Amino acid sequence: MIRLNLFLAILLMASAISLVTVRFQTRELFVASERLKSHAHELDAEWRRLQLERAELARNARIDSLARTDLHLVSVTPDRTIYLQQPAPAVREGQP
Repeated sequence: MIRLNLFLAILLMASAISLVTVRFQTRELFVASERLKSHAHELDAEWRRLQLERAELARNARIDSLARTDLHLVSVTPDRTIYLQQPAPAVREGQP
């Protein structure tokens, strides 16, 4: 009977230690999960901010303004257009 009681006591201690270990691991995983959720939320907010910034930078009015002020470009007019003509290829004898 003493052996059985001793075996059950050891089994009970092992079970208690196992329970404490599992709870500790659960808490660690929960904290890691919350940390990852927070990081995902931050990344999502950053993504939205970058999308807005890209849309703002790609606006035609902004690009036109930068081209005129920083690069000193002007709009193309027909009198400023140069048309290049490619000469017709020479036909060689014996070739169609």
